[in-house]
Amino acid sequence: MREDLEFIDRVVLRVEAGRGGDGAVSFRREKYVPKGGPDGGDGGRGGHVFVRATRHVNTLSHLYRLKKVKAGNGKHGMGKKRHGADGEDVYIDVPVGTLVKDAETGETIADLTEDGQIVCVAVGGAGGKGNASFATPTLRAPRIAEKGEFGEKRIIELELKLLADIGLVGFPNVGKSTIISVISNARPKIADYPFTTLVPNLGVVKGIKRSIVVADVPGLIEGAHEGRGLGDVFLRHVERCHALFHVLDASRPDPLADWRILRDELSKFDEHLVTKPEVVILNKIDLLDEATIRSLVERLKTHTGRRIIAISAITRVNLDKLVSTMFELVPETSEVPRKKEMHFRVPKPMRRLLPNRSTLMVRRISENEFLVEGEIVEYLVSKYRLEFQDSLRRVMDILEKCGVSDKLKDAGAHDGDTVYLLDREGYAFEYKE
Repeated sequence: MREDLEFIDRVVLRVEAGRGGDGAVSFRREKYVPKGGPDGGDGGRGGHVFVRATRHVNTLSHLYRLKKVKAGNGKHGMGKKRHGADGEDVYIDVPVGTLVKDAETGETIADLTEDGQIVCVAVGGAGGKGNASFATPTLRAPRIAEKGEFGEKRIIELELKLLADIGLVGFPNVGKSTIISVISNARPKIADYPFTTLVPNLGVVKGIKRSIVVADVPGLIEGAHEGRGLGDVFLRHVERCHALFHVLDASRPDPLADWRILRDELSKFDEHLVTKPEVVILNKIDLLDEATIRSLVERLKTHTGRRIIAISAITRVNLDKLVSTMFELVPETSEVPRKKEMHFRVPKPMRRLLPNRSTLMVRRISENEFLVEGEIVEYLVSKYRLEFQDSLRRVMDILEKCGVSDKLKDAGAHDGDTVYLLDREGYAFEYKE
């Protein structure tokens, strides 16, 4: 496979943060301390998943076959009040200019336009508390511990939009790659056939006091916005450009008609693109006589209302004028418009809140059997380690405050009936009024 075909600018990933570690039930046991207190430590938090922009990566190709990213789980708490270690965080490195979205809702999570910018896309679950956290003056030896919380899961879409000051747009084989090769440090592949360029090329044009970045965007033909050619794939890369330079081939039958088609394609892809500062480059004038060039320039100027620069990238004619115009259109204070609204903050581990008590439901499943279910029951069963008697008692106390006894009575329960939590495979109790 050709190397330039590895340019990947859109990737969908399933990300999953780590689960928190379980809290421990432990009691101090030492030779001369016969009645040591509870010393079970808390579980560590689950690892977070971050997306990090770096200038050391140019495409998303290294993520193309990576379908799922999962952070590490937190370690369980231990005796002697030893907390479990936090789960290992995972960093997904992407090029500067990557847009991070929630693939299911379309919400923009972050626009990473600066080197080193980081955003958290999945938050790790909180670690469960150990029994040392539940000791009170009236409950000095609690056998209570929490399970770790699950980490956040989501599907994200990474979309790369190259950061460039100037975008060169035009039909295939009009000389965009040649232009960028002679005015910058870019070395694109150049050949005399359509779609030679299969990836956007970036070149740095150096001035006396500053530099600007120019992008050569391949693949524009009529119908590009609908997927013809390569235009629909790469047009997003000119959305960040401060100005667009339309490159026309002076040797084609009607350069003005070509310009109108280009403008129409840009407008159909994104109306904002035709509002950007625009310059028309008439390339390959070395193939025409002076009278024809003057006539063509006047015609373009009259019908487009744009600045026209007639050049020959091959013979280097008027390239100095082209470069000076580029610097003129790019503000010195901001070489590329960049958003600085996303600042990295270390997220707090996910800890679910107690659901509303109205979610508690009681259902009769046989003559002498009842099922207690609902969101609040699922929460309590997933949160507490019910193998410990005090944890089980705590869950029952919470359900009692939510009115489980009244709901069972209303459902027709009598002394001796069996009550299950969630399902028949779960915890069973004997009902007593």
